Amino acid sequence: MIQAWLASGDLPPGVHFARWAEVQTRLAFNSTRKRQFLGFREACDLLRRAGCRLVYLDGSFVTAKQYPGDFDACWDIQGVDEEALDPVFWDFSNGRAAQKERFGGEFFPAQLPEGATGRAFVEFFQVNKVTGALKGIVAIRLRGGRQR
Repeated sequence: MIQAWLASGDLPPGVHFARWAEVQTRLAFNSTRKRQFLGFREACDLLRRAGCRLVYLDGSFVTAKQYPGDFDACWDIQGVDEEALDPVFWDFSNGRAAQKERFGGEFFPAQLPEGATGRAFVEFFQVNKVTGALKGIVAIRLRGGRQR
């Protein structure tokens, strides 16, 4: 369940598991956020078809910010068939421009290290990059995994 935002605008520390309906209702509350949600949902469908079962949602999209610039997400690489995975998820060129253009946000493999800190992305996302305080992220289980 997605908790109430703290005074900082972040979610309380931890991983908050949510269903699609809750993410849409709670976070896609204006036209900007609805567009971002649709891009995120499209990307998650592609990940699910390749066998991904879990995605973590972060960035200003999970904060109280009225009009976030985009979203950040990371996906669990376990069980993913790389042959079935859309190559855009491995395209980090030009600041991940292809991902931003296609989905309105960025995706990183959850277990791989973020460059500056060396923390796995799923851990890196749980720290406010400005204050250093712990913060929450949203997790969505992608039901069913790969479709055959």
